[in-house]
Formats: sequence, C-alpha cells, structure tokens
Amino acid sequence: MTTTSVSNQAVVEARGLGHTYGEQPIFRDLNFAVAAGEFVCIVGPSGVGKSTLLQCLTGLLGATEGDVTFEGATVSRPPEGMAIVFQDYSRSLLPWMTVLDNVALPLRSAGVRKAERRRRAEEALGEVGLQDVTDSYPWQLSGGMQQRVAIARALASRPRVIVLDEPFASVDAQTRADLEDLMLRVRDHLGLTVMLVTHDIDEAVYLADTVLVLSGRPAKIESMVAVDLPAPRDQLTTKALPRFAELRSEVYAMVKKAGVQNTATAEPAIPGPRS
Repeated sequence: MTTTSVSNQAVVEARGLGHTYGEQPIFRDLNFAVAAGEFVCIVGPSGVGKSTLLQCLTGLLGATEGDVTFEGATVSRPPEGMAIVFQDYSRSLLPWMTVLDNVALPLRSAGVRKAERRRRAEEALGEVGLQDVTDSYPWQLSGGMQQRVAIARALASRPRVIVLDEPFASVDAQTRADLEDLMLRVRDHLGLTVMLVTHDIDEAVYLADTVLVLSGRPAKIESMVAVDLPAPRDQLTTKALPRFAELRSEVYAMVKKAGVQNTATAEPAIPGPRS
C-alpha cells in the first residue's frame, strides 16, 4: 500500500478523497492505493470516519471530494468484483431461508441460473467450513457460524476484493481468533484483496500487510504501517514475536494520540456514520 499514485498496479485507489456531512468535513485529501492480494486494515479512534471511508471506497456513499477507482474505473456505486461484509450479520441473514438459500440469494438477484447458484453457494460454504449446514437456518447457528455464512455469501459472487466493516466485533474472543484465521486462509486460497475496518489493534497487526491509521478532524492518514511479520501467521507464535509487540505498540500509540487530539477538538454530534 502506498500514498503515491500507482494506478497501473492498484486494485483500489483513492485520490484526493474527501467527504463532508453538511458543513462538517469528516476526512479530506486521502491518497492511497491497495495492491492486488494485499490485506489492509483501517484503524483509528471512534468517530474518525473509518466506516464512512469504507462506504466511499465501495460506492455505497458518494465522495464530496476526489474519487475512488476500482481496477482503473471510477467507483460511483458498488462495483462488480467487490463484495462487502458488515458487522451485524444477524440483520443481513434472512431467518426464514436456509443457509444455502441465504448464500445464493445475491446470485439469484444477479440472474444466475439455479444449478449454478447452488454450486457456487456450496463451494463458498465449503471455503468457510460450513458445508454440513446447508439446510439449517441462521437462527439455529452460533454467532460465529452466522458470520461465516455472511462471509460465504460475499465469496459466492467470486469477488476480487472483499471489504469488511468490523466483522468480528460481536463474537467472543475464541470465535474472533478463528474468524481471523479463516480470513487469512480465504485470502490466500482465493487470491483476494482485503480491506477491513477494526477497533482492535491486535487484530489489525495480526491480519494486515499494511495498517492504515486515521487521525484528526477532519481525518487524515496519520501513517501506513507496513507489517513485516512472517507468513503463515499463527495466533500463538505470531503474537509471541517481539516484532508483533513492537508493531502493536507503534500502532496503538498513534491511535491513542489521535483519540486524545480528537477529544480536544470535538465538534457537536452530526448525523451519519462516522466510525
């Protein structure tokens, strides 16, 4: 990931990107590029605009300054080839539909034929280890399994980029660790590019090739930290490395400093997503 223009290599690129709610700028003049196969985690204090940034990158929200490109084309709506996973999996899954039908639903909307929908949904469920619960309903599954279903639904569209907004915030610590490892396996196996927003510094350092740190009001890129931890990563051995502790402390110090600065310059609350 780089702040320089690498349009000929970038999968996703932000150029002079800014967004304003009313008269309040959330972020301004963000410039960065995400390379194919890269895992980027976005961190920063609460209210800095992480989720708003993701919405602009995916075309769910229009930027008020600059632009975003996906594979060289300007993003004005969610592009084909990019899939999105949200934190609230319980609301994204339809309880009256089976797991298989939930995963296949976007394919049906896209006009994919029934046999192909089933094949691709089963394939995606296999990627997340849920090939044995195709006929179950979401309410019969644990929270972690429901989030795996949401990830499988994103994978069924065969995206080249997957974007996740705090996807593991609502599960317990062990399930969170399992889902982190799942995302690393899926990224490697399918050759995906991944962008993930998280409040968890350990999670960001463990998962990422690059950690993008946002700070300020309006937000700017405080730093883009290259994570030079060896692969494959492991919850025990990777997090026991001295280099993991160094990177965690570096990122944490930046986020903490940004949080203090944001509190000191806090504006009255405004509507809209800002996390």
